[in-house]
Amino acid sequence: MKYLIVGLGNPGDEYQDTRHNIGYRILDAFAKASNIVFEDRRYGFVAYTSVKNCQLVLLKPTTYMNLSGNAVRYWMNKEKIEPENLLIVVDDLSLPLGTLRLKGQGGAGGHNGLRHIEQILCSQMYARLRMGIGNDFPRGAQCDFVLSSFGPDDNAIIESQFPTAIEMIKSFCLSGLNFTMNHYNKRKPTLPSADKPSEEKPDTEK
Repeated sequence: MKYLIVGLGNPGDEYQDTRHNIGYRILDAFAKASNIVFEDRRYGFVAYTSVKNCQLVLLKPTTYMNLSGNAVRYWMNKEKIEPENLLIVVDDLSLPLGTLRLKGQGGAGGHNGLRHIEQILCSQMYARLRMGIGNDFPRGAQCDFVLSSFGPDDNAIIESQFPTAIEMIKSFCLSGLNFTMNHYNKRKPTLPSADKPSEEKPDTEK
């Protein structure tokens, strides 16, 4: 069985660590853990790996977010991948920071990448793995927020969830959508341990 795993984001160093590029970063973590590398191919960076009897095509579109559907359609056709074997890894403003949720279908929720995929595929019937990126921004500043970088503390929370995201991708391929949703969706993120407070200095004053 062959699966297309798509991590949404924007190409270019200026977007590398932005909130909108969480899909890219999760696939980068997957590739590093699998000891594979991405190659620059048509419409995206592509890597191949396998998990037991499943073949995985990892795709980071280089079309920019608003045209992500072009890359998805091209690689689905090229690799002959059925819609039920498509998984989109994407940032989500509606989820708390670091929270992971798998969903089998649904609307774009204001996400331009998902909106274009829906338009190109003429369907909302595809799975998406969402990671919460927070929503602490003033009214009208959504675009600036998603294109901003994580602060050190938020970034630590995000990166601490990458292993679980990788587990969920593998589970989606090996055990299916419903099992993976039931097994993982109710989990709360395990946050990284805070730095230990410095020891209190003895009072030397008399």
